[in-house]
Amino acid sequence: MDQGTRGELISRLAEAIRSVTTAHPLRVAIDGPPAAGKTTLADELAVVLRAQGRDVIRATIDDFLFPRAQRYRRGQYSAEGCYFDAHDHAALCRVLLDPLGPGGDRRFQHTVYDRDTDTPSSPPATTTPADAVLLFDGVFLLRPELIDRWDLRIFVSVPFEQTVDRARDRGTALAGSTADTAEIERSWRNRYIPSQQLYFATARPTDHADIIVYNDQLQRPTWEVRPHSSIHRI
Repeated sequence: MDQGTRGELISRLAEAIRSVTTAHPLRVAIDGPPAAGKTTLADELAVVLRAQGRDVIRATIDDFLFPRAQRYRRGQYSAEGCYFDAHDHAALCRVLLDPLGPGGDRRFQHTVYDRDTDTPSSPPATTTPADAVLLFDGVFLLRPELIDRWDLRIFVSVPFEQTVDRARDRGTALAGSTADTAEIERSWRNRYIPSQQLYFATARPTDHADIIVYNDQLQRPTWEVRPHSSIHRI
């Protein structure tokens, strides 16, 4: 286990990415519970990698959602619905992960869903260089349907109770009031946390992670490289 500043963590992760060699774009999963800090971490890492001259593709699981009617068909607060019905993993593999993987043509789409209109989206395909890096953040990325599609697996770990506090603070900041606090609390208690518990019980994501980032102290994170990882030192 190592601990350092935020900048030191990002530097170590960038170093880890440089240490992994593939004949195709490197597909990096940044997994973890909602409000763990996955998107921020991925964005910070993208800035450093681009400054080093690396082509970076940024994408997120939120752009591979099913429409609302499908993802909430078991109910708005269903944990099973959150885990099983929310994300179009087949499309994710078809338009992004497989084209960037072994034998792929490197022509990809970064989204299949428009959140603003709740409708499918199909932007033009883009071709990326073979040495590009995909930084993909989201929940449930180390589940069986996706586990073999990643070349490097990062898990951002935060105690579930702390994610509730962060979500509440974030919601208040965005709305400018505490009006949605009860709704955020209910969603976390009934849907998001139980779905994560289901994920941990069935997929055991931290067992498959190459690097675990303990992100409860944002400015003084701790990280570890797992023993099974091909990354021997970062």
